[in-house]
Amino acid sequence: MTASLERVPCTVVTGFLGAGKTTLLRNILENSKGKRLAIIVNEFGDVGIDGEILKGCGVDTCPEENIVELANGCICCTVADDFVPALDQILSLTPRVDHILIETSGLALPKPLVQAFQWPTVKSRVTVDGVIAVVDGPALAAGKVASDMEALAAQRSADDSLDHDDPVEEVFEDQVACADLIILSKSDLLDEAGHARATAIVREHLARAVKIVPSAHGKVDPSVLLGLGLAVEDDIENRKTHHDGAFDHEHDDFDTFVIEIPSIANPDELAKRVATAAEEENVLRVKGFVDVGGKPMRLLVQAVGPRVNHYYDRAWTAEDDRRSRLVVIGLKGLDRPAIERILVG
Repeated sequence: MTASLERVPCTVVTGFLGAGKTTLLRNILENSKGKRLAIIVNEFGDVGIDGEILKGCGVDTCPEENIVELANGCICCTVADDFVPALDQILSLTPRVDHILIETSGLALPKPLVQAFQWPTVKSRVTVDGVIAVVDGPALAAGKVASDMEALAAQRSADDSLDHDDPVEEVFEDQVACADLIILSKSDLLDEAGHARATAIVREHLARAVKIVPSAHGKVDPSVLLGLGLAVEDDIENRKTHHDGAFDHEHDDFDTFVIEIPSIANPDELAKRVATAAEEENVLRVKGFVDVGGKPMRLLVQAVGPRVNHYYDRAWTAEDDRRSRLVVIGLKGLDRPAIERILVG
């Protein structure tokens, strides 16, 4: 067997905040058909919500020890410090994993991460099977890459000294430019005209022939996503992005923090408060676990702008910290006290 065939394939899953990356990965885990998987989850914040969601799947072929969380910053900025040790940890597992999935933070640029696969100590052991970009169908249909871009547009138009290249749009464009497959998420929320608008926006940023696959609730056959065999690290220079030639990029355009709230009685009331915070305070993303009084199950709350979903994902365990905590992510300048007042109620 050649060294190339012995290398473990890795799939990089990128996409903007709330686009549906974790939902897609959960579907892959639940339909892996015996394939031994491992996951590296990169969160932008202090609480590992996405990692906990994936650990809650209870899939035998991807036990909890196969899920590694990186919460020290954007993976594309901390490749040497965080990613390589995580890779070492996964590659030491027994039995050997068949495939590694890497979920980047919503702010990450995939190209610097893929370039790390060119390092000799990495390239000899793993290869990039493909880069999957998950894009938010309803947001794109509305002409946006996220749920609410009005505040940023107003800031740009009011200050001539600002760089008028929208940093949020650049992140989106760079993710799409690096992708081998685009997943158009939440397609069940789109009518025919909306689907056409969203698809057209994605195609504007595709310099190569890349397929766009519609998906509802993250349901895509894993055989479509895994086993592409593209060795992307050998083709990365053909994927032109805004940040080519730059040594790093900044996340100063975003705020992220954790708000602790009391145990709640009514999930629907909390969902209304989350939606209000998004609409009044320019919040892009809210996610977290919440304790509901009298309920043995923990409540998972996820919101993209004013769109809020919540459900009980599993029972609380004796080892769990039952505090209710929500991760809030938005554009720079979020009014934390105001958001806290809204969420606490």
